[in-house]
Amino acid sequence: MKHFFNRRETIVTEALDGLLQTSGKGRLARLDSFPDIKVILRADWDKSKVAIISGGGAGHEPSHAGFVGQGMLTAAVLGEIFASPSVDAVLTAIRAVTGPRGALLIVKNYTGDRLNFGLAAEKARAEGFDVEMVIVADDIALPGINQPRGVAGTLFVHKIAGYHAERREDLKTVAAQARSAAGDIVSLGMSLSTCSVPGQTHEDRLGAHEGELGLGIHGEPGVERIALQPVADIVATMSARLSATLGDAGDHALLINNLGAVPPLEMAVIANAVLAAPLGRRVRLIIGPAPMMTALNMNGFSLSLIPLDAEREVALTGAVEPHAWMPAVERHEVEIIAAPRTAAGKATAGENPGSRRLITALCGHLISLEEELNRLDGRVGDGDTGSTVATGARSLLARLDTLPLDRPAATLAAIGDILGTSMGGSSGVLLSIFFTAAAKAMADKSDISAALLAGLDRMTFYGGAEVGDRTMVDALSPALHALASTGIAAAARAAASGAESTKAMTKARAGRSSYVGERELADVADPGAVAVAAAFAVVASL
Repeated sequence: MKHFFNRRETIVTEALDGLLQTSGKGRLARLDSFPDIKVILRADWDKSKVAIISGGGAGHEPSHAGFVGQGMLTAAVLGEIFASPSVDAVLTAIRAVTGPRGALLIVKNYTGDRLNFGLAAEKARAEGFDVEMVIVADDIALPGINQPRGVAGTLFVHKIAGYHAERREDLKTVAAQARSAAGDIVSLGMSLSTCSVPGQTHEDRLGAHEGELGLGIHGEPGVERIALQPVADIVATMSARLSATLGDAGDHALLINNLGAVPPLEMAVIANAVLAAPLGRRVRLIIGPAPMMTALNMNGFSLSLIPLDAEREVALTGAVEPHAWMPAVERHEVEIIAAPRTAAGKATAGENPGSRRLITALCGHLISLEEELNRLDGRVGDGDTGSTVATGARSLLARLDTLPLDRPAATLAAIGDILGTSMGGSSGVLLSIFFTAAAKAMADKSDISAALLAGLDRMTFYGGAEVGDRTMVDALSPALHALASTGIAAAARAAASGAESTKAMTKARAGRSSYVGERELADVADPGAVAVAAAFAVVASL
């Protein structure tokens, strides 16, 4: 897999410097032991409060350095990618930030982290520092094991410990709050891929149609592989396993964590599915969805829950300085506001068997071409023409019984309204203009060919495309002119010829293809023109 980096040996230090330079002046700093010992700390720290220290291997960004700041971590100790920081690094951090009130180390339950942070804590105590350590083992993926992994639920502990430390509470109290939280957190992850480490050969152990439940945040195998399925089903499985571990506790806080590569659109779908699942009824505070403890570019997400009481709720909702922490929001119902209604009434439904048969056949055929049109558009555009056209066709079929099929002008107007509302993108607007203008012309004079040409005139006026610009107009214009002069069979042939001609047009002057180079356009038909040709072919066959 491909990555943006210079050299594998410097990727972590360069990334940390990038973080420091973009975090705002006076917020964060690093020790001069860099790069051998990588410690990021608060630039304003005066040692007057309990210091909160965490860390681990890089690759989990924004964890851990991204959570350094007022209200959360005092310092983060970083190792190389997925490698625990050394004992010396942890001990250096303790020495740098620990004052009379002591320090709390928050450690994820991995052997390297436990050993290195643990030995550093012992050495620090021998030097006279007051140090406590809390180990987080929130992963429930592998039931029955003695040492569950520490994963994204660790962030709850960062937030709660940071809140109490900021209030100047003593180390014993801060550590007790952190231990209590760590003991109550449960987390579970799911991914469609393993992660790829920059500079290393990557082999994904997952097949094209399977995912894995319970991967670790370093790509370690999960509890089982599962077939690719709708996200609601995936979330239902996770919800059931998490719910079984929650006991009788009431309200919970939920952290929805992006493991690195899930697009925001899909993360929002995941959030909706989680909150709609039975587990969602136990959630009162939501953090995310956001990438908070990632696994490089893992295409997955994790869910973490912690029971709430009044004290934890205040701690989790308190304002903090680090931008990586997503403010907690209360669970609430979707607010719905009535959309404005037009004063003009909609045309009443009417029946015409011929019009019904024509629209049904047209829409069915365009829906069947969805994958092929997307494939074509993937080569010359953004890959969604088929889906856009199919969406419009499905909307027409869904509202077929409401159309005034016995009145051609009203039918054209209704089609324009439906496509303008449901189809989306520039194609939906252009076709809505086309049918709306055609309806107006048809109402003035009952001549379908002339009406459609009037629609074409308005569509090209607003859209700016002409024949030769490599758009749907290359098929639509010759077809409509042939329809007016010769008939539907000639129109279908003209549309097919127009669509075919776009293969030789290596310079697009309108539409999304105008952003694509000549080499990519060569010998590929414009998908919009192909859709128009397919529509005329259906009409000619009836």
